[in-house]
Amino acid sequence: MWYKFSLYPYYLKKEAAMKQTHSNSRRSVYFEGLRDGFPIGLGYFAVSFSLGIAARNAGLTVTQGLLSSLLCNASAGEYALFTLIGSGAACVEIALATLIINARYLLMSCALSQKLSPDTPLGVRMLIGFDVTDEVFGIAIAQEGLLNVWYFIGAMCAALPGWSLGTLFGALAGNVLPVWAMNGFSVMLYGMFLAIIMPEGKKNRVVLGCIGVSFVLSALAAKLLPMLSGGMRILLLTIFISAAAAILFPRESPDVDTENASGEEAHAA
Repeated sequence: MWYKFSLYPYYLKKEAAMKQTHSNSRRSVYFEGLRDGFPIGLGYFAVSFSLGIAARNAGLTVTQGLLSSLLCNASAGEYALFTLIGSGAACVEIALATLIINARYLLMSCALSQKLSPDTPLGVRMLIGFDVTDEVFGIAIAQEGLLNVWYFIGAMCAALPGWSLGTLFGALAGNVLPVWAMNGFSVMLYGMFLAIIMPEGKKNRVVLGCIGVSFVLSALAAKLLPMLSGGMRILLLTIFISAAAAILFPRESPDVDTENASGEEAHAA
């Protein structure tokens, strides 16, 4: 038994070295995510500045605007949120509209879950799901192999403060800027909204057509359906246009494209 006691300090040193290596690896992955998320945070700060002004225009306080961005890191969802609050929409309308607009994050989270190790705890999965945004999802899904959760946490720690602080400073600016300047900065919201939808519209003619149709129908609905609130009109038009596009222009699955390609190759042979 004496040899076990003589080797015991060696095993202790080896275990401590392994823990230190694991800690260093985890730290390096975290800072890698922080580095990749830093440009995203800068972009979020610039965009969310106009959201802070919109929050003030909708009647929210600085604290309420900050908490909105801290708890809901979604550009289009927050844009709709502040617009509906400003129009006096009911809470049910606001909840349904933001649920529909942010439904794409459900698909992103499902895709991201396939990149996580099966041993990832539920609490960590919920933390990752809390801050799934378009840009953070993009850099996370591009990682080779399984996603290291510390990479995502690092990216989140750079992106979330940028979004929240931008809204905070925008709301503070809304307290000191004159009305004419506030109205001028509010135009940034339309630019932000176009920046969200136009890149996808350039890649897909169906999306571009839906954007144009939504503009036209929104103007017509405001004239023909004045009895409905702005929030209800947005909700109904969103459901109608998205359902019509899904029925008239269904997207082919990758399996169909693969089968067609295989059939063409066999026919050519």
